[in-house]
Amino acid sequence: MSGVSSEIALLAQLVREADSVVALTGAGISVPSGIPDFRSPGTGTWQKVDPMKVAHIDSFRADPMRFWHFYGERFATLGGKRPNDAHHALVAMERSGMLDGVITQNVDMLHRKAGTAELVEVHGSIARCTCPDCGGNIPQLEVRARRLGDPDGIPRCEVCGGPLRPEVVLFGEPLSEQAMERARELCANADLILCIGSTLEVQPVGALPLLTLQAGGRIAILTQGRTPLDRLAAVRLGGDIVDELQALTTTLNIDDARSSEPRF
Repeated sequence: MSGVSSEIALLAQLVREADSVVALTGAGISVPSGIPDFRSPGTGTWQKVDPMKVAHIDSFRADPMRFWHFYGERFATLGGKRPNDAHHALVAMERSGMLDGVITQNVDMLHRKAGTAELVEVHGSIARCTCPDCGGNIPQLEVRARRLGDPDGIPRCEVCGGPLRPEVVLFGEPLSEQAMERARELCANADLILCIGSTLEVQPVGALPLLTLQAGGRIAILTQGRTPLDRLAAVRLGGDIVDELQALTTTLNIDDARSSEPRF
């Protein structure tokens, strides 16, 4: 196909032939939206701060003020970010019937904002904060006001006054079994899994593509940098994620999905 790389052409062929396609996304898909990833040398979030000190469940319990000094800034940064064309490409594929769902390691809500319908957020989401003491919760938009109104900068539960925490999986916590069960189901039933912007190093999520492979399906990896599953991939792309997914949807003759992006 003129103007299309052999890798994109092969990926499009695999999508067309598959009865079920799922996507697994990591931090790399959100970088074009202005959100830094976690592990890139020199620029990753965890290169600048120790996650065990600011993003561990024990840190929240022991020093919620320090915890929220880090997370409050992160919430403020993430809240204004918008989906990029890679997120929109996956929505377009889903609406065309060529993608059954998205499993994401990201908590940034960008897949939600883009309009993904079948979404599994295995690490949770910043959409809400909850009270570990009484179960009270508030939407993300109220968190900033609660922080500004507290002398220690901690958003507190209006019921019991305890510190709220984001509905994300912190270091030291298990993933939601319900979310992982749905993710496993999608992967085990897929003929093709698109691994996008993920290093595939964080477990147990990094092993999900193996369920697709073990069931007779294929793995496609669209990620800059190496992953442990590169040698198992039927297609391996390592360029610009936005360009590659736009090229894929163009090759598949899928219309743009941005006109109906939900408002948050």
